[in-house]
Amino acid sequence: MTTDWDGQGLPPAALVRMERGRSSAVRSSLLSVPGHVGVEAAGFSVAGEVMGCIVETIGFTGWAGCGYGGYGLAGGGAMFGGFGGPARTVTSGQAGGWVGYAPYVDALYHGFDTALYRMLLECQSLGGDGVVGVRLEQRHLGQGNREFVALGTAVRAAGDRRPARLFSTTLNGQDFAKLLQGGWMPASVVVGISVAIRHDDWATRSQASAWTYNTEVSGYTELVNHVRADSRTQLARRVVAIGADGAITSTMQLSIHAQEVGENHTDHVAESRLIGDAIVRFHPEGATPTKSLKILPLSNPQGSKR
Repeated sequence: MTTDWDGQGLPPAALVRMERGRSSAVRSSLLSVPGHVGVEAAGFSVAGEVMGCIVETIGFTGWAGCGYGGYGLAGGGAMFGGFGGPARTVTSGQAGGWVGYAPYVDALYHGFDTALYRMLLECQSLGGDGVVGVRLEQRHLGQGNREFVALGTAVRAAGDRRPARLFSTTLNGQDFAKLLQGGWMPASVVVGISVAIRHDDWATRSQASAWTYNTEVSGYTELVNHVRADSRTQLARRVVAIGADGAITSTMQLSIHAQEVGENHTDHVAESRLIGDAIVRFHPEGATPTKSLKILPLSNPQGSKR
């Protein structure tokens, strides 16, 4: 097996697996039995199981230090949290490439986007038109290394008329069929990510104290609201960028942790991640067709790129 792969296209091991899949009469799948029925009802057949992955080292995260005393932020302003002063939440989506955790979020996007791209390359290699039931996974491998994986089932349209572009969706086979029958076509799996940081100012520390009961910690509420809103904004921007008409959110994740950045100085960092499907409308009103032969010629959004 060659080891001088330049990172372009599919890895050598994936090429071997695709060749084996094309020459075999057996088609593997991640779909359930009802999922298979749904795909066939929509006029598609299973082409095979597909996967895309990348292992990425994520070192520099972009964090600039404790909110106590302020940041030097692009666009002006600072986040203060000392001596009882107000703290400010800084999200990765703010203007400027080096604000907060923006470089870290860019690395996450690169991992997920590359995994999805290689999954679609496998779909194309099998002669498929899209991937149904996509699962996105991330694993920590230690020493700053992470594996990003996209898994799904490639499907092929019946007949000679094919879609203008490969599609991907997190929807299972049944929901995929229902989406088509409702006049919509999936365009692409989309991800919206935001990481926000906020210093624990005096008010936050007082509200979060073990001696306080049944009290809202307004600083943490602000933090999670900012990071959730920013991840939604980033998801919407990606939907618009591919020329889709809307999106369906399938997964919403939120994690938050504290980090001690100095003696008696603590920040809280929140990460919000949305995964969903960009969709395009192909049949605005009336009875909708249920076979891919009628749907696919209208499934390419204007101005979309891959």
